[in-house]
Amino acid sequence: MINAKKIEEIAKQVTDAIPPGLKSMANDFEDKTKTVLQRKLSQLDVVTREEFDIQTQVLIKTRTKLAELEARLTELEASNNNIE
Repeated sequence: MINAKKIEEIAKQVTDAIPPGLKSMANDFEDKTKTVLQRKLSQLDVVTREEFDIQTQVLIKTRTKLAELEARLTELEASNNNIE
């Protein structure tokens, strides 16, 4: 089994060996990539997780109420048929 501390040391050595100009270029690339991704994702027609969860709860309540109303309607129709 490989020691996590040893892996960390190797990663640090590799990072330290990268020339500063290349590190800067990599950081710039990462920043630009994040910016482009954020801009493109904001253009998509999506909702936040919070909005999704709220709408899910609204839908559950609506379905429950609909089931109750359908049951009540069935009862009323049955009692109406018994009267006739």
